[in-house]
Amino acid sequence: MKPPAPSVITNAFYAFYDLQRPAYQAYAAAHLSPEEARIAVAHTFALIAEHWSRVITERRPSAWAWQCYTRTVARRSGRTPTAAEDVRLLYEQLLLSIDQIATVTGEEPATVTARLAAAHRSSPKARSLPGARETRRSYRCRHPTRPNTPGRTGAGGHAPPLSGRS
Repeated sequence: MKPPAPSVITNAFYAFYDLQRPAYQAYAAAHLSPEEARIAVAHTFALIAEHWSRVITERRPSAWAWQCYTRTVARRSGRTPTAAEDVRLLYEQLLLSIDQIATVTGEEPATVTARLAAAHRSSPKARSLPGARETRRSYRCRHPTRPNTPGRTGAGGHAPPLSGRS
């Protein structure tokens, strides 16, 4: 198999940069001073660009980049938040959707949803934060064609199957 042309690799990096940079910048701004945030984002993308050929061979390039990035921000801020705290920040303060968070962090939407639920369970003040998004059941996954009705059951009182498997 022939390796991709350098222009394809370069374009892929710039597409990744354009997609991720706004969320990375907002995340850094939530943890650092404006100058430190700018430095952290610039440092991270320089590192990603330097290793781009390796990054794109990863199973989840966004996850590799996010881990690298959060380590950089943690070093600069002196605090390492948990994955659940990160998801809660991205969802409640930066107002990203579950799918947007999954794209930025390289995680599956179900993992993001589980981490958000865990963050809410571990912090009873989650709903009382000033400026926080209304979170009452809003982080639950919804089926695209059915309303998310609690207690919805199929024939015979059993919950409908989640997939085509029995």
